[in-house]
Amino acid sequence: MKQLEKSVAEKLLKIKAVKLQPNNPFVWASGWNSPIYCDNRKTLSYPQTRSFIKLELARLILEMYPEVEVIAGVATGAIAQGALVADVLGLPFVYVRPTPKDHGLENMIEGDLRPKQKVVVIEDLISTGGSSLKAVEAIRKDGSEVLGMLAIFTYGFPVAEEKFKAAKVKLTTLCNYDAVLAEALATNYIAADDMEALQEWRKNPSTWKAE
Repeated sequence: MKQLEKSVAEKLLKIKAVKLQPNNPFVWASGWNSPIYCDNRKTLSYPQTRSFIKLELARLILEMYPEVEVIAGVATGAIAQGALVADVLGLPFVYVRPTPKDHGLENMIEGDLRPKQKVVVIEDLISTGGSSLKAVEAIRKDGSEVLGMLAIFTYGFPVAEEKFKAAKVKLTTLCNYDAVLAEALATNYIAADDMEALQEWRKNPSTWKAE
């Protein structure tokens, strides 16, 4: 996995799907100051990167969950990623909305998911884990079994790890925050002096401020 994490980190940095600005932090929708911004939707615009990610997710699913029957994407970021993976595997695809649709059938799960089917969930990004696990809860409530979740990237927040453990969901990611920092340092994207601030941010992102 270490080589895979390095390869994905290199690709994400190259296409600027991940940006690091420890001295000029981003502001997330939550109001958090962050030295990193990750937008994995950008991978869809780069055919080689898109294909690499699609095939690696599919490979891991076949290795870890050969009994899988359905691929589910978490809306909206993982709808395209999940559909690509389902296509490679020749499996049905559904996606899970953050909230039920407010008209028509009022679906939260879009597509044909039947009770007791075995599902692998695809996510593009794991931050605190709340929205990702909400999708898992919806699938379980619908009567299907979630075998596990795969994502492109995780920040590795302790709060997310605790939530996944409590929900009894196995999470596997292609890349993570540590791998991105290591690759960014190796390629001089960031300086050694930046590492302390970048590592401090992850310990308590809700209160972190740039020096």
